[in-house]
Formats: sequence, structure tokens, C-alpha cells
Amino acid sequence: MADRTPPLSVEELRVLVESGEIDTVVLAFPDMQGRLQGKRFAAPFFLDDVLENGTEGCNYLLAVDTDMNTVDGYEMSSWDRGYGDFAMRPDLSTLRRVPWNEGTAMLVADLAWHDGSPVVAAPRQILRRQLERLAEHGFTAHVGTELEFIVFKDTYEQAWDSHYRGLTPANQYNVDYSVLGTGRVEPLLRRIRNEMATAGLTVESAKGECNPGQHEIAFKYDEALVTCDQHAIYKTGAKEIASQEGVSLTFMAKFNEREGNSCHIHLSLQDAAGTNVMAGDGPGGMSPVMRHFLAGQLAALRDFSLLYAPTINSYKRFQPGSFAPTAVAWGYDNRTCSLRVVGHGRSLRFENRLPGGDVNPHLAVAGLIAAGLYGIEHQLELPEECAGNAYSAGYEQVPTTLHEAAALWENSPIARAAFGDEVVAHYRNMARVEVEAFDAAVTDWELRRSFERL
Repeated sequence: MADRTPPLSVEELRVLVESGEIDTVVLAFPDMQGRLQGKRFAAPFFLDDVLENGTEGCNYLLAVDTDMNTVDGYEMSSWDRGYGDFAMRPDLSTLRRVPWNEGTAMLVADLAWHDGSPVVAAPRQILRRQLERLAEHGFTAHVGTELEFIVFKDTYEQAWDSHYRGLTPANQYNVDYSVLGTGRVEPLLRRIRNEMATAGLTVESAKGECNPGQHEIAFKYDEALVTCDQHAIYKTGAKEIASQEGVSLTFMAKFNEREGNSCHIHLSLQDAAGTNVMAGDGPGGMSPVMRHFLAGQLAALRDFSLLYAPTINSYKRFQPGSFAPTAVAWGYDNRTCSLRVVGHGRSLRFENRLPGGDVNPHLAVAGLIAAGLYGIEHQLELPEECAGNAYSAGYEQVPTTLHEAAALWENSPIARAAFGDEVVAHYRNMARVEVEAFDAAVTDWELRRSFERL
């Protein structure tokens, strides 16, 4: 990643701490689920000690399920290994203010073992490795993520106590692109937009979506690692702001039987001069680099679905005619395809439409880059575009369950070549834990169907 000016410098932080304006510093890293895990430090202690030396965190944080249960099957962390620590090293380029928490600044950490070697299965390290591979070809990746969420008038505590049933959405009907609909929740959307801007994110817009209470706030694209870090910060911050406003919002991929929450990911490549190397004189204005890169996306799409759709719930989105993809296909500005080519000239890029709001951005973008590199390194030819309805055109289908996606991932030579055996095994185990937990659960659907009638 090129040198860049951080949203907040260490020198500025020192001044703010001395004046009493900043008293707390958060140091956190994205876990397997894309959540920020870490510690809050007294700001003077952070400057005197943690800034130079980092801190430690229990290595079980990359070996638990969503409920933070310790589970077996992870090589890096277990009861047999004693659940020791790994080192959390501050990335100073990520230092920023956190305006939704008074007197607070934040940094993202990289993880390392105590001998200095990186924790290779950490999501941020996985992405860094793929960016290094991309740099060997002379390219940098620029990425934008588009996260949707559903807002409810209930607090998070009320939603929990009601078992997430009977919640009241902030809008009662489809408000897709409706200015009136976004106006109903503008105080919340405005807080999120403005406070994310103060935290160093570049806000573009907010718009309503289809599901009652569903909205999207879009941010400008940036270098891949920057975008993924900002994505994780935004998700955490949006939930905290919603809680402060006495409401709740969810990014889960499929809250109900209506439209799910997507996270479309846009990616383009630049060379050292800042030129978009995806643009060219070929069909559709594409360069050979883009055609190979896009062909690699198609070749690895099913194998890498675990990175794009990491939970049981993720696969509930993939329904025909739902604007969530089911076909392994690409097309120009075609929202029925998994891969959509958009833009012209310097803005030419592709969009992967598989991920939902539950995606870990670091893992998903690592998958996009690894797939593209596979296409470049093997000079894959891009098949004909889908110009019609990909849902009904007979294409190969994306996986329909996490179980299927995990098997494809585990047995993928493309995944093993790109990520290595340790990473493949680590995330295969994550999927196994999720599937086994779901298979053991008794759902509301089963109770309604079976309690009296069977």
C-alpha cells in the first residue's frame, strides 16, 4: 500500500490528549466474522507504552464462533495449546477520531506471534498477502463496498428480549430511492454520515432500499486495505450510533423472506502511474488484464463462495429474481449476474454481487484478488457475456448452502495455491462449526410446523 496521510497523526493525538480532548484510545482488529475485537486504553498509557510496544490479546479470538464459544478444530489455538496470546501491533496509518464515542480515538492492529511472525490466518494478514502478490505484477487494487442495513424502532435490548420477533421497521413499505422514505430516518442517517466523515471516511450518499426500513450509505472507493478497515469501522460505528439513538439496525444477509442486505464489492486495478489497467481497446472497453482478471473471478467463484458468503444465513439471499445472484455469469451493467461490469474508461471496474451484509470484507477482497490473479497467471479466456436474464439462462449455479461452499473451498486447488493449507483449514473449520451449530438448533420454523400438527 502506498504511503498516505492518516486521518489523525500521532502528533495531533498527543496534542489532543494533552488538552484533555482525547482520553481513550481503542486498538482493535477484525476477527474471522469481520467484527472489531480489542481493548480501550487510557490515552496517556497508550502514548507512553502501547504506541511503541503494542499489546496482547488471547489467540482464541481467531478460534471461536459468533457466540464467542471456544470450539475445537483450530490448529493455532486450543485448550491443548493453553490459549495463549498473540501480539496486537498498531497500524499508525489507521489512527482516527471516533466522534460517536466522546473523547475517543481508534487504530486497527495487525496480529503477530511473539517471535514476530505474522498470524497468517488473521483476515487482515490474508488480505495483505494477496495485495503483496498483486504488487508483484505491478498493480494495486481499489475497492468500494456497498453495505445495506435494516433499521428498526426497537432498541437492541428490546430486540433481544423479544427473540427478534415482532420488530417495527423504520419504514412500513418499499422506499427504494424515495427521498420521503429516507427523510423518515434522516436524523439517524445524518449522524452516521457526518460522524463517519469526521472519522476519515469519504461519504458519498444515502438512499432507501426495498425491504421496509432498509437503507444504504455509500462511501468513496479507496485502496483495498483502507476500504476494508473502514468497512469494519463503519459497521461497528453505525450500530453504536443506532444504539445511542434508541433504535437498532442489522446487516445480516437475510433478516426475513423479503430482500436481503447485500454488500456489493467494486474493484479496479491501477498501475504505478495511477492508470486504470482494466480499461483498454478490447470489447466493452476492456483491456486483456481485465478480461483475464474477470475470467479468474468466474473460475474461482464457487470455490471462493465461503469468503463471500460465510454464514448459514448468507445463502438464504440467493433467490431467483431477488437481485441477489444465483448464476456464475458476468454481464455489462446486468444485475442478474454474479459479476457486473460497470463504468467507462478510467472508472471501468467490476462488481461482485454475491456478498451480503454479513461478509468479512478483508476475506472477500482477498478472494477477489486471488481469483483475479489466477486468471492473469493462467491467461484465462473470458466467456461471452450474459446479455439477458442470468437466473433462467442455464448457467452453473453458486452454492446454495454453507455446507456445499465449505466442501468446495476445502477441495479447491485454486484456494490452496493462493492461500496455503493453514488458511484453507482454518476457514473450513469455521464453516464446520457454523454448520454443526445450526444443525443442532431447533428453529422457530420447526416449532410452528411440528408442535401441534405432527
